[in-house]
Amino acid sequence: MRAPRILLLEAAGPESGAIARTAAASGYQVHAATDPATHGAYGAGLRRLLSGCLLADLSRPERALKDIVGYARRIGADAVLTANEYLTPLLAQACAELGLPGNDPDRATAARDKAAMSEAFALHGVAAPRTRVLASEDDLRLLRAAGELSLPYVIKPADGAGSAGVTVVNDPASAAGAWHAAARSPRGMYGLPPDPRVLVQDYVEGTEYSIESITRHGTTTHLCATRKTVTPGAHRVEVGHCLPAALPPATERAVHQEVERAIAAVGIRNGASHTEVIVDRDRRCSVIEIGARLGAGHIGILLGHALGIDPWTALLDTALDRPAHLAPARRAYASVRFLTSPRTGRLVAVTGLPKEGPGVPAVHLRTAVGQTVGPAQTNRRRLGHFIVTGPDPAAVERQAEQILAQITVVVDSDRPPHRAGSPAVPGPGPEREATRAP
Repeated sequence: MRAPRILLLEAAGPESGAIARTAAASGYQVHAATDPATHGAYGAGLRRLLSGCLLADLSRPERALKDIVGYARRIGADAVLTANEYLTPLLAQACAELGLPGNDPDRATAARDKAAMSEAFALHGVAAPRTRVLASEDDLRLLRAAGELSLPYVIKPADGAGSAGVTVVNDPASAAGAWHAAARSPRGMYGLPPDPRVLVQDYVEGTEYSIESITRHGTTTHLCATRKTVTPGAHRVEVGHCLPAALPPATERAVHQEVERAIAAVGIRNGASHTEVIVDRDRRCSVIEIGARLGAGHIGILLGHALGIDPWTALLDTALDRPAHLAPARRAYASVRFLTSPRTGRLVAVTGLPKEGPGVPAVHLRTAVGQTVGPAQTNRRRLGHFIVTGPDPAAVERQAEQILAQITVVVDSDRPPHRAGSPAVPGPGPEREATRAP
């Protein structure tokens, strides 16, 4: 019996790389499909894992679909999957043509494009913030003039990701700037055709969570809830994930019910989903958005440390139409904290980082000394991270905060202060003073 053959739509990135390594370690034959420009960034270790690689023009989805389906048939692919959010609609179409487990190709765009998502949520009765999809800044002016917007509200791009271009508007004077930030934010990857529309969404006050789930043949298993730590102010960037988050049983049931409605609304039938929700003080759940992928930000790694769940194997099993092992193998707790810059300037040093060891399994600085950094207004501007694990949630959170308090980010701000929004974490003292991580 031959080993399964896996086609991974994009092998670059932490989650994609983890899937590729897991598949290779399982004896599977691993292939990748990517854009020629991205392929140049594949490191030697990743290239050694791959039995083949298709270079496709991903900026032309129809052409790319034909190339991917043709390549999958030539290699006899047993599964096609992705961890890349931008490629999930293409994945659904490819799986449908190949007769492999996948999501509904007619609704897959709704798990990627937030304008289509808001329409799907409304159609399927998902509890979500009221959302207006606007084509121009004039539409925003008309809403404001008619008194139909109540402060605060959120302005975001229809096809953004990683908090790029998202602003919480607390002052009418900042609405125009927020609109332009959304309209001009970087769109997508691979030169995919952008959706230029902008969303205006009611702001929901409460605690932010994400629900990590895997669906097979339309039946969903929720792995856990992840509690989010986000920056205050106009730009809400995630600077911490903690799991599993404990919710009261009735609240958990209500959250799962809304998440399952959202999963059905966007046509997720086979694969992972990452659903962001807010639970307010009355324990009501609002679904903010959903992705047809596993959560990023090292959530997959946290699942392994806290619950003993191997999400990469689970994703491969689901794509291969096998039952996945999703029951927790242990009951522990894991938390990641991300480092951010207090101001714009040149990164001089990051001091006080812990050493990896028992209870601190990962410490990583992704930004090199000498690079220009700035306040975290998107997830891409985070400087690095560390992970803390242990059996007791309170002790893990306490240790994470203690470590964070010992880390100092030194930035030399010879250039003028960054003006695009408030700093994610205000820093004391003169421009060149060493400042604490958030």
